[in-house]
Amino acid sequence: MALLLTRVRTAFAASGVHVRSVSLVTRFPETALGLKVRDEKKPFLDLPTALANCKENAVRKFDETVDIVVELGVDPRKPNQSVRGVVTLPNGTGKTVRVAVFAKGEKAEEAKAAGATIVGAEDLLADIQAGKLDFDRCIATPDMMALVGRVARVLGPRGLMPNPKLGTVTQDVSAAISAAKGGQVEFRAEKKGIVHAGVGKVSFSDDALIENIRAFMVAIGDAKPEGAKGKYIKAMHLSSTMGPGIRLEARLLDPSSPQFMRF
Repeated sequence: MALLLTRVRTAFAASGVHVRSVSLVTRFPETALGLKVRDEKKPFLDLPTALANCKENAVRKFDETVDIVVELGVDPRKPNQSVRGVVTLPNGTGKTVRVAVFAKGEKAEEAKAAGATIVGAEDLLADIQAGKLDFDRCIATPDMMALVGRVARVLGPRGLMPNPKLGTVTQDVSAAISAAKGGQVEFRAEKKGIVHAGVGKVSFSDDALIENIRAFMVAIGDAKPEGAKGKYIKAMHLSSTMGPGIRLEARLLDPSSPQFMRF
């Protein structure tokens, strides 16, 4: 910490600003060196208060997404501690979802009729191999998975790989497309056990956002792996697309807590 403070003071001194104390440094969310300074003095807020602050900070000229970040007590590198799932938000995401479908014949026609953005097989594969990924969700019929597997290394890291456990490898492409467009959100724990998702828009009513967040947190609770030890939901933050992070009172959003959603 002493070394970090010295570097920060040096950077500000070079620009004519003299830093006298740590408290002054922590007012800056990011230093001149690009180093994040974590402000532990920020209060923990209940969800209604956090949403009010989030909307107040959303001053850009577009309808910002409300994002939630959950820090879980898991190590995703261990097979018995992976967290992954899907949840349908009762009030949708407010986002226009572009859906790509790998299918042929009747299933391809069914996908087009259901409103898929892109439908194809070898031609869709070629587009993906060429770097064209103009879609947010990818669905495939089971007979297409051998073909889809050829671009698994492209789709997988982006969270786009069809998965039968998530309902995106299916014969019922119409239902899968409707779910994807109707507010279905996939989630998974990434590095350091972090899960994040967009849960609506700042234009949504507080009640609509609270209902969406409740559904999301219940899904996170249901996805708790058997290998998870100790505290499962460790910390939570809320923000709009361009706004600052707001620390949430995690115990009020933990489905296993008797205080869950009691504000």
